[in-house]
Amino acid sequence: MRLSTGIPGLDARLGGGLLPGTLTVVAGATGIGKSQLGLHWAGRGREDDGAPGIVVDLTSRGDSQNHDAYARRLEGRTLRPYPLDRAVDHDAVWPDASSAWPDCLHLFDRSGRKPTRHDLDEDEWREWKVELSRKLEHAIAFCYGNFIRGVRRVVIDGVEPAEDPRESFQFHVIEYLYHQVLRKDHDWLARDLFRAGYRARAERVAAHVYDASRLSALVLYTTHEVMLDDLIGRPLESGDLLSNANTIICMGKVRENRRLSRALYVAKHRGSACQDDVVPFEITDAGLRIGD
Repeated sequence: MRLSTGIPGLDARLGGGLLPGTLTVVAGATGIGKSQLGLHWAGRGREDDGAPGIVVDLTSRGDSQNHDAYARRLEGRTLRPYPLDRAVDHDAVWPDASSAWPDCLHLFDRSGRKPTRHDLDEDEWREWKVELSRKLEHAIAFCYGNFIRGVRRVVIDGVEPAEDPRESFQFHVIEYLYHQVLRKDHDWLARDLFRAGYRARAERVAAHVYDASRLSALVLYTTHEVMLDDLIGRPLESGDLLSNANTIICMGKVRENRRLSRALYVAKHRGSACQDDVVPFEITDAGLRIGD
């Protein structure tokens, strides 16, 4: 079964939608409409999966994206933020303990730091690694609590461009989330979360099985390139997030006579046929609309 993006015109160009269990990257300059596309896809999870998708916001400059405003406008949904100011409560993850589990995680809230290694001195680097380790524990709890409630879609937003992806904390977190959280079998992720307390909770873990092969991620990646042609022609570097994605959707500006407009292009859709045209889109009160 394909994963509908919630945008009929885009689904038509993806052979019916995205493939489950894969990584999709939506690339484009800030303000082009990536977050709205991501919220459309997350919202469609309610119909296709029985639960809407969750949002992980990796913004590290202090201000989060407008996810809550978009979710309210597009689907009348109020996002519930995950609290990072307290220790992980392992027994709160179960559905019978709290049905209203958080569905939005702003991982680096109030950090105000640039997301690359070379911007930190040695003391800041050590401090950041300690902070990152603690926050990844929260990320595991956030995701596991949602997965056992039926969530199958994860939107990762706020990813800034990096000259060397290996220097970016955000890219490190994305790799960790995709390979060590989404791709892990449910019981092994539970072991990572509960650690020494796993054995005491093993029976509850067995009662909350989910299929990790059905979990999908949509990464919204901000680029330096604004024009769609420049983005399509961008070379891929080793370790580049785009090179590892199953599907790449480029969003950018195109010039029509004396004005600029928005358009997108499906640059890659591994394992599936897709339309090879550049298609205009617009942002309306109802969200992102693909032209015919």
